[in-house]
Amino acid sequence: MAVFYSVMASPYPTLIPGLRSPFDQVNGVVYFGRMLDKMRLAAAGKLPPAWVEMRGTAKKGTFDWRCCQFLKVDYKALETEALKGDKSDAELLEWAFQHGRRPDEHEIEVWNGFATKRGWHDASTQRLTERLAEIGLTPLIEYEID
Repeated sequence: MAVFYSVMASPYPTLIPGLRSPFDQVNGVVYFGRMLDKMRLAAAGKLPPAWVEMRGTAKKGTFDWRCCQFLKVDYKALETEALKGDKSDAELLEWAFQHGRRPDEHEIEVWNGFATKRGWHDASTQRLTERLAEIGLTPLIEYEID
């Protein structure tokens, strides 16, 4: 087995004040609160430029894109609602259910399992390894380089 490291041209900030962990839950759903945080931080001009480029649904495969696909909710409409500032995160999730779809318990369990294990021996392992290296951590995951 080999471990692959990529050298990045500039440091990529991983720890951002006000950005919660993707593992944090809003009414049992992981990642949703982090997506809301990114919306709010971007609106306040506090999200690093590299993060601004990757938020939303313009880039297929991002977690924002995946979460919106899962909920069948329009990112821009959710962002508009979130930035009004009159709803809690739980109320925004309920809004997303009403304007997209309400997954059942099993679907949420599958989403949470996928979202919390992404990067563990799958197509995202290399990126996870790079992110760990950015913050000075040694990757615990080894994988084959094809």
